[in-house]
Amino acid sequence: MMNIALPPWTGPDANESFLKREWLETNGRGGYASSTLLNCHTRKYHGLLVANLASPPGRYVLLSKFEDSLRLRNREIFLSCHQYPGTFFPDEVPLREFILDDYPSFLYTAALPGPGTAAGIKGDAPAGGTIRLRKSILMIDGEDAVLVRYDLEAGPAGAVLRLRPFLAYRGRHELSRRTPFLQAEVQPAPNGFFMNPYQGMPPLYLQTNRKGRFIEAPVWYENFEYVREQERGYDWHEDLFTPGILEVPIRTGQAILVRAATTPGNTALHRLWQRETGGRRTAATEGKVSAPGRTEPPPGPEDPSAGGLAAEDFSCRERLLRAARRFLVTTPAGRPAVIAGYPWFGDWGRDTLIALPGIAFCCGRLEEGAAILDALGDHERDGLLPNYFSEDESDPPYNTVDASLWFFWAVQQYLLYGGDPERVRLRFWPVMTRILAHFLDGTRLNIGMDDRGLLHAGDGKDALTWMDAQVEGRPVTPRDGCAVEINALWYNALAFSEQLSHRFGKQDIDLEGMLRKIRQSFQDTFWLESEQYLGDVYVRDRLDRAIRPNQILAVSLPFSPLDPFKWKAVMRTVTDHLLTPCGLRTLSPEDPAYRGVYGGDPAARDGAYHQGTVWPWLLGHFGEATLRVAEDRPAARTFLLRHLRAFLRAHLPEAGVGGVSEIFGGDAPHHPDGCIDQAWSVGELIRLYDLLARG
Repeated sequence: MMNIALPPWTGPDANESFLKREWLETNGRGGYASSTLLNCHTRKYHGLLVANLASPPGRYVLLSKFEDSLRLRNREIFLSCHQYPGTFFPDEVPLREFILDDYPSFLYTAALPGPGTAAGIKGDAPAGGTIRLRKSILMIDGEDAVLVRYDLEAGPAGAVLRLRPFLAYRGRHELSRRTPFLQAEVQPAPNGFFMNPYQGMPPLYLQTNRKGRFIEAPVWYENFEYVREQERGYDWHEDLFTPGILEVPIRTGQAILVRAATTPGNTALHRLWQRETGGRRTAATEGKVSAPGRTEPPPGPEDPSAGGLAAEDFSCRERLLRAARRFLVTTPAGRPAVIAGYPWFGDWGRDTLIALPGIAFCCGRLEEGAAILDALGDHERDGLLPNYFSEDESDPPYNTVDASLWFFWAVQQYLLYGGDPERVRLRFWPVMTRILAHFLDGTRLNIGMDDRGLLHAGDGKDALTWMDAQVEGRPVTPRDGCAVEINALWYNALAFSEQLSHRFGKQDIDLEGMLRKIRQSFQDTFWLESEQYLGDVYVRDRLDRAIRPNQILAVSLPFSPLDPFKWKAVMRTVTDHLLTPCGLRTLSPEDPAYRGVYGGDPAARDGAYHQGTVWPWLLGHFGEATLRVAEDRPAARTFLLRHLRAFLRAHLPEAGVGGVSEIFGGDAPHHPDGCIDQAWSVGELIRLYDLLARG
């Protein structure tokens, strides 16, 4: 459980911690609910019901939010907030605590003045009385539905819960505007209502567990402001429609549950709540023991001599395990997948394969992870795997070189954590052999092996590696040619295939001879003897000497093309130039092209994305490489544990609370940015904890 106590809110300028911290709740289908702790939207991606629809395909913000309040006789206490031009409404929200356990909860408290005072509410409560209300938000697994629960823990008689729903009904990348085409007619439903705002879109049902009354008052509210979109250089004003207000009486000790969904409910809301929360408590026990051969010691003081895990480490790891479940989804088409990052990414091939060991295999979810590998393998074309899947899942783009090579690493991790070798033989090995055949013969995107045995890709027009940002259609970090991590992955893929061929059948090519050749070529091409590190890209007879984190894979991967006595030098360079408290920089600060601040409009942000910006996912490979080269392994484990612990202690309560951000600024204080919860960030930190726990 994570508790964040908050001081009295006196406006956004006085306490931005309310608005810069965000919560996230997901439904296992790619849909979600999200906002700030204040429930004041700051992004167009925020919403109370964001559904991943089959038709029309894609994620849509259907229900933006509730303006929810508790009305007493002469006073109304608001539980959410909106920003309009020049003002916030209301000017006070009594949020005192945010709690994140299996779902997000918000605790509101307000003092009730006694009779006779200027702000008194005669007869409502004795002097010194207090209102205490808890709001909790829970998405229903596998459904486009969200439950909002209001528990009045203390308060006067006669209180009424008032809910004004605001509808957006637009794609998550878009914004809604006042339109005459919205159909405002409201139809009755048990303890609520439903409406069909737009033809071709699903209806919205709003139902409660207790009888109330709906006051029909259709109106557009204009110019909601989303300041994070303004900062990102996008349009940041939106109009939202509300059909009216739902009022439900509430008493102390009573819970009001509200279900918002695209289908009518057929289960009592209390039973639905109990079923969903019970399932989450069961799921929370996953990941306690994971192969190979690791059992967790009981939480206790850290033992530096053994690099042991302390109670704080177990708490952080437990939080990461909970976050990991958000990314494993089944799409509306029924395909198992990994959401790369919330709130705006879909499922990407490369991200899936890098994240999968941490979010699935380390957590004992071998079957789920294997099903995702199966689904990706089914989409292999000409040796390539999709870069990402479109909203309708048709015709995915195959514009990446490394997704195919990460597939081999993911299968290695699957076997390492106890995966079924027979499944590898029947399902994954055929995909791997096809990838190798196409890469050896040459395939799309100028991907092929040169006469030195190194793998080249690209022609300068596309960004085919993970450093794929483009501005005005041109790569910011051109890496066509022979890239260092692509060739480390290439060597690892060939060496792993040579190993498997002894179990599953020899191939027609001399892998052993090829590996010897590639190993020598790799070192002749990338190793800088005087500087003692690996260059980044070899193209047109020139080696790019930029110090980037890509070289770490030549040390961290199971099979390395680099002589072991050179590993330490690579680690010294990476540590000295790139290591930060939050991850590895993408470029040395000493490089003239370094960009230490990530921000501004899309072009400015893309220009910094891989030019110094810090990525936490790289900590997994940094940690694995650090352990591999360490002469004093207990000391190395202690160093990594303290580094990881300090990072998560500071970061888990900020940005996307309980998750790990996509990126951080290259310069201190390394502000979090990008997606508030990124799959490979979470996955690689889980995997690093696992490496540290089993040594």
